Amino acid sequence: MTEASAPPRCAISVDLDSLACYYRIHGLGAPPGELEHVILERALPRAARLFASRGVRVTWFVVGRDADAELSSADRAARAGNAARLRALAEAGDELGNHSYSHPYELARLGAPETADEIDRCDRVLRAITGQPVRGFRAPGYDLSPVMLDALARRGYRYDSSVFPAPGYYVAKAVVMAALAASGRPSGAVMTNPRALVAPARPYRPAMQAPWRRGQAPLVELPVAVTPWLRIPAIGTSLLVAPAALRRRIVAQMARRAFWNFELHGIDFADAELDGIPGELVARQPDLRLPIADKLARLGALLDRIAERWTFATLAEVATDTQRVE
Repeated sequence: MTEASAPPRCAISVDLDSLACYYRIHGLGAPPGELEHVILERALPRAARLFASRGVRVTWFVVGRDADAELSSADRAARAGNAARLRALAEAGDELGNHSYSHPYELARLGAPETADEIDRCDRVLRAITGQPVRGFRAPGYDLSPVMLDALARRGYRYDSSVFPAPGYYVAKAVVMAALAASGRPSGAVMTNPRALVAPARPYRPAMQAPWRRGQAPLVELPVAVTPWLRIPAIGTSLLVAPAALRRRIVAQMARRAFWNFELHGIDFADAELDGIPGELVARQPDLRLPIADKLARLGALLDRIAERWTFATLAEVATDTQRVE
């Protein structure tokens, strides 16, 4: 069966970045300590209920430190609770993916020992939760390096899902980071390798020394979704805040794709008022200015529309089928 003849598939993935990641992006320092686990404690259950109501199995990309029950710290009980929630999802059929141990935005610029440590420590946490090998990885900030790809291949990972070939996103990120630097409040994020902007938008085997090109790597790359031609981001965070007409247009454009890697973030399921998220972050995150009821309604409608054309699968399932086709 070729890719062209295969039924269209959509994989929902959720990056469970903590609130601290967004504070770093916007150069805000650190969030209040009591909100350290708000994404896994409050947002994750909302997301899980939405997907369960539609029978959709999801790939959750986990930052290992947030669910490391072995870490000796004052919030060890909170981390154990996070691990228990993730274990329940895995037992229900969802996939847990590696999103590094501490989410360093500069991971693609680190050497082999530091990169291996980030991957291995998260891998240990996820294996302790599920008792199963980890199949997939997504780099912080969509920034994949040859060093990362080599580490994943050596560990037998089935896929990576870090490449985001969206020029508009890259330009917007550059403008925001430049403005923050000019204001004396530099962002903690980093710019991705611009060569990834011309990477294939469909699943492919990457070149080990140039992950943005086709090659013969033992694992497959599952790029985050962009529309055909214009490569507009087709991800949850963008679709949430887009006008209804634009959401419909993007879904219609994605109908030309045989695979939709539909990425969301845990913060997409946060509610600024209910969760007590400070105004300094709300002012910089448009999605946080939407009440959770509105976000769930928009996402629910999107899932229903996607289900009319695409069959839902986890990223690991898509990677396995992609390898069989090749």
